[in-house]
Amino acid sequence: MTQHQLIGAEVSLYTGKLRCYLKYKNIPFEEVIASKDVYRDVILPRTGVSYIPVFITEDDVALQDTTEIIDFLEQRYLEHSIYPDGACQKLIALLLETYGDEWLVIPAMHYRWNLEENREFAITEFGRTSAPQASEKEQQAIGQANSRPFAGALPRLGVMPENIPAIESSYLALLADLDKHFELYPFLLGSRPSIGDFGLIGPLYAHLYRDPYSGRLMEQHAPNVVAWVKRMIDPEPQSGDFLPDDQIPETLLPILSRMFSEQGPVLQDTISQIANWAAAHEEKSLPRAIGESPFVIEGIKGTRLTFPYMQWMWQRCVDAYQHLDESEKVRAEQFLNPVPEAIRLLSTSIEHRVSRVNNKLTLL
Repeated sequence: MTQHQLIGAEVSLYTGKLRCYLKYKNIPFEEVIASKDVYRDVILPRTGVSYIPVFITEDDVALQDTTEIIDFLEQRYLEHSIYPDGACQKLIALLLETYGDEWLVIPAMHYRWNLEENREFAITEFGRTSAPQASEKEQQAIGQANSRPFAGALPRLGVMPENIPAIESSYLALLADLDKHFELYPFLLGSRPSIGDFGLIGPLYAHLYRDPYSGRLMEQHAPNVVAWVKRMIDPEPQSGDFLPDDQIPETLLPILSRMFSEQGPVLQDTISQIANWAAAHEEKSLPRAIGESPFVIEGIKGTRLTFPYMQWMWQRCVDAYQHLDESEKVRAEQFLNPVPEAIRLLSTSIEHRVSRVNNKLTLL
């Protein structure tokens, strides 16, 4: 092999995240469609799991998780790191990556699978990806079959008929807040994308911009977000700078406030449930879900499965906060003062930490 390979699909949320990163860092790669044959012959044998994207390096290292892939490549491609040198900026970027990766999947999945126009578009895309050589009729049947597990995942994520109006209201409010921010700044923390931008671009591009109904919604309500999406998917490689002196725009506060209002209780509950699970089980390997967590969006209660992976992402934020020196911690807490739940959660120690080993979660 002489070139990196990105194995994924245009319709895939996390493939979008990684593709944007590779383009910004100017890392050469060949994109390989994750067809049924590629799943069978490459993805499962090389990673042991059936998730995309998969990244295979030019020296034949196979990596699966987007956050781990990015961190791996950041060690090899040092120019224009997507992690700010400023400790407070890095913390905020990690928070927003966790929000994008682990929470915005809720509106992303709702709009894709509950809106007929989007659903039909996605089914067609699934069929083309899985069987690119098949006839259109065969692709449609394959797309129907392959999409069922994704459409069926909505209740597990907390998307139920009774909270759909709240999910849509929250998403439109988020778009408005992001639009105000991107009217002033090209990216979250200046003129260079951070890991936070790449966390947000997955759901906001692959589902919420690219799918037709939600794409028109974004064009109508948030033209500055659309402009940011276009900058992310077609970036000027290795360009831009983070704001000087570790500055954090105040326009990010409403976004962070929404994150901790909705996702904060689930983060706390996930930590507690993992501790309870560890006390009741001798084995270290964690299942993908271990229970249920309540949450509230726009005053409407819901319940979703508890995913230990969310704690693995959250640990990165806690580690960044706890590595702040005293002056940095003061500045971070002054900025986050309007979001007290953020400070409380970041200050809470995690007794039972989660690690990823061979693409599976395990207790340390």
